[in-house]
Amino acid sequence: MSTAVGTLLVIVSSVAFGAMALFARVAYAAGTSPSTLLFLRFGIAALCMALIVVVRREPLPPWRVMGGLALMGGVGYVGQSFSFFTALTMANAGLVALLLYLYPAIVALLSAALLRERLDRPRVVAVAMAFVGTALTVGPRPAGSLPGIALGIAAAFIYSVYIMAGTHLLRRASPISGALVIMASAAVVFGLIAAAQGPAFPQSTAGWWAALGVAVISTVIAVTLFLVGITVIGPTRASVLSTFEPVTTVILAALILGEPLGLLSVIGGAFIVTATIILARLPPALAALK
Repeated sequence: MSTAVGTLLVIVSSVAFGAMALFARVAYAAGTSPSTLLFLRFGIAALCMALIVVVRREPLPPWRVMGGLALMGGVGYVGQSFSFFTALTMANAGLVALLLYLYPAIVALLSAALLRERLDRPRVVAVAMAFVGTALTVGPRPAGSLPGIALGIAAAFIYSVYIMAGTHLLRRASPISGALVIMASAAVVFGLIAAAQGPAFPQSTAGWWAALGVAVISTVIAVTLFLVGITVIGPTRASVLSTFEPVTTVILAALILGEPLGLLSVIGGAFIVTATIILARLPPALAALK
């Protein structure tokens, strides 16, 4: 497979991830709750990934790795997804998507604090840009409630911890079968949460299509294309190209949902995306499932 094809796969993956917030907003408008939507997302995605594993004859992860992957899905992915999808009910989709992209800066800080990695000048500049960008993006008049903004930042923090764990575990398992375990674990937990809260399934055809879009387009297709593309072009270039994700969300939110972020938010978003590109181009490059 050529580098051009690998690049295209990662860009398409990022656009598919970026559309997820829009699908979620349509599903919410059709009466779906965050926990039910996330159960549908991970349940349908797990079934699709299981089919891919069978067709490709992918080996399942070793038992000693399986438990860690299950915790990644049942705790890390659940916490990140629940924070992100709940934030979408309280703040603009573009704002939430940009806040999630604080994760490279948070990973850099956690790596320095926990792994004693050196914070050199480019990393310090990128981290500072990310946090200045956050202040500008939120702005004096936030495009959403403070709890929604807090959940968006929490999603970035949880995702950062998830990435650090996944970077270690996914070296010892096939990415496809590892993704299956993570998604199946998340589906089980969200199924229990939805059952306890009382499931709220979509009440319209558009809502069901949106839920399928989250599961198939923004999860199965997005994850699979990213995993294939990253094997061709490597994690550094893939991480840089993944900045198409928040840009896609912001553009679609403005065009379809009428959610313009304002000049300060656009400038702040540019700061965050630039910081992400700087950090992605520095070793070690970190990449994980969304």
